[in-house]
Amino acid sequence: MPTIYDLKPKFQALLRPFCTRLAKAGVTANQVTLIACGLSLAHGAAHLMNPGAKWVLILLPVVLFVRMALNAIDGMLAREFGQASKLGAILNELTDVISDAALYLPFAFMPGVPAPLVVVAVLFGVIAEMTGVIGVSVGASRRYDGPFGKSDRAFFFGALAVLFIFFDPGRWSTVLIAFAVALGAATIVNRSRMALKEGRHANT
Repeated sequence: MPTIYDLKPKFQALLRPFCTRLAKAGVTANQVTLIACGLSLAHGAAHLMNPGAKWVLILLPVVLFVRMALNAIDGMLAREFGQASKLGAILNELTDVISDAALYLPFAFMPGVPAPLVVVAVLFGVIAEMTGVIGVSVGASRRYDGPFGKSDRAFFFGALAVLFIFFDPGRWSTVLIAFAVALGAATIVNRSRMALKEGRHANT
């Protein structure tokens, strides 16, 4: 199923020259991973202390884009510059779900936003990423199937933040977040199905 993640190779190609300069400067993949997580935690804290503040909402798409760039860079540093490590693999997965929670859970504190739906949407995102990792244990690759992977969630919440700048939360936002929950559930099912299918083929 198509997902924004499919655009990652083109995005990486644009970032490769900058990534090369970072590698020459001695910057490591793990450092970039932790910087991305720290940026997410900082924005999440700002949003938590200022629920729905316009400046926080305006900054979210910027933070999400920078985080996406940093995530692409840490992967290239690991694969293309010999920095891959077991610690890096653990940090990559853990910081992804920590960053998602930090960036998206504060929406639950905005007046008029259905907090339970936001929590479930974030929870389903965590479960989807866990499902992708579990694929490895059943003989499949790390699964990134959509329709609501990490990049898609970032686009959704970034767009939601922009909408909240101009429109107060209401029935429209409840419907959108409920739709995100449904997409998250579909992603969990899809990743499970594809992991099992790939695992069966690998064992034949």
